[in-house]
Amino acid sequence: MITWMQRHKKWLIITIWISTIAFVGAGFVGWGQYSYGDKAGAVAKVGKVEISMGELQKAYSRLYAQYNQMFKGNFDEEKAKQFGLQKQALEQLVQQALLLNLAKSYDLSVSDKELFKELTSQKVFYKNGVFDKDTYKQVLSQNRLTTKEYEAALRKELLIQKTLKLLPVKASKNEESILTTLLNIADRLNYKVISTDDIKVDTSDKLLKAFWEGVSNNFMTDVVYIVKYIKQAPVTAKYSDEEIANYYTQNRTHFKDKDAKIIPLESAKDAVVAELNAKATKDKALRNYIAYKKGKLTDVTPQEAKISKSQNPFGAEAFEKISQASLTAPYLKPILIDGTYYTFELVKIEPSKVKSFKEAKAELLPLYIAQTKREKLLELANKSVENFKGETTDFITVNDIDKLPKLTKQEAAEFLQKLFTTDKKRSFIALNDGKIVLYNVLEQKLLNNSNSNQSDIITRLKSTMFNEGLIKTLENTYQTEIFIQGL
Repeated sequence: MITWMQRHKKWLIITIWISTIAFVGAGFVGWGQYSYGDKAGAVAKVGKVEISMGELQKAYSRLYAQYNQMFKGNFDEEKAKQFGLQKQALEQLVQQALLLNLAKSYDLSVSDKELFKELTSQKVFYKNGVFDKDTYKQVLSQNRLTTKEYEAALRKELLIQKTLKLLPVKASKNEESILTTLLNIADRLNYKVISTDDIKVDTSDKLLKAFWEGVSNNFMTDVVYIVKYIKQAPVTAKYSDEEIANYYTQNRTHFKDKDAKIIPLESAKDAVVAELNAKATKDKALRNYIAYKKGKLTDVTPQEAKISKSQNPFGAEAFEKISQASLTAPYLKPILIDGTYYTFELVKIEPSKVKSFKEAKAELLPLYIAQTKREKLLELANKSVENFKGETTDFITVNDIDKLPKLTKQEAAEFLQKLFTTDKKRSFIALNDGKIVLYNVLEQKLLNNSNSNQSDIITRLKSTMFNEGLIKTLENTYQTEIFIQGL
């Protein structure tokens, strides 16, 4: 029986661990300093759904933040490139687009009511225990998101959830029994961990340039926008009691306390004056904007600046609007930035271009080192696998992540997942963090442990397997076009 399982465990246990890995991966659904440059069109198209550069950048950023949290702040661009975060981000967006195509084919949609219900349930936007619109906008602004972008992404997420909920899965008693057996298979191993830490790499310009020639299109400069701008500082004026009272009467609902009760005039005077000044500031900024467009500015001299995604002193909102402007319609209405109104005129656009070797060298070097080390480590693993001597374990199952002292718990979990889906007695397994584990299965037996939560596990695994099968079917149904190189 055990011999039969050893020969067939790849197919028996793959239903468990492919699904488990998929569940972990599904949680990582956003682009750091590594960029391919801005492109006006989509970076990919799946069926009728386009994937924009902005979506790819945000997907990369979310992935990067989640990995950084897992690594307790010790995650960087080099590790991101080693893990292929750009490719992961695009693959997740492609899978999302496949499901969105399926939803469209069944005429599924998310209503404004459903979107609002989900949005107002998210406590990150709460203030004093309730959803607060100003807090909502502030949180999004701090994360360089507009409400339109966030709500579009949330609507997609809800649509995918609605589509997958149409596919319920349950576990049978036989499946529970099979899973119990599978989880009780135990191996006694001899294993050794090797890593890139001790591998030295020649980083001479000759070798680096040869590497550069193959990846140069992946290193693009930012698009640079040359602008002129005028500023309108806050207006501070004196107002008569009559003006204050009139404004308060017309706008009294603006002035409320924490219990949402309207504040009496005497208590609201400072707030009324602040609103009057804000209104006067905006009015003056708009008058200067009109004068600027007509070439009739008198007391203001425009200043000039160059801005790009990496060099932008004006903030995300201003950059987004400037990047959407054109030389035929170069003037932007005043934008409030840190209490000051800015009116921009787009003067020139310097398009993205491939960086020179010198410009890209700092970014290129860690990528070259990481890739070369991986190649040399793989060579070492192939040479060592037949005769290595390492640590010998007791009998361990797929759940015994604490019994491999040479690996962290995360590494041990990944290693065991992959080990129990292979039929190779002696080989090596590459881990996501770059390490390689050489192993030799010395002995195997079947334990007699019981598990109480098999039904939940099977349901999750079957759901994930079904989703994986669904994705493969959709890949054959909807054409995927990738317009970006280097992934």
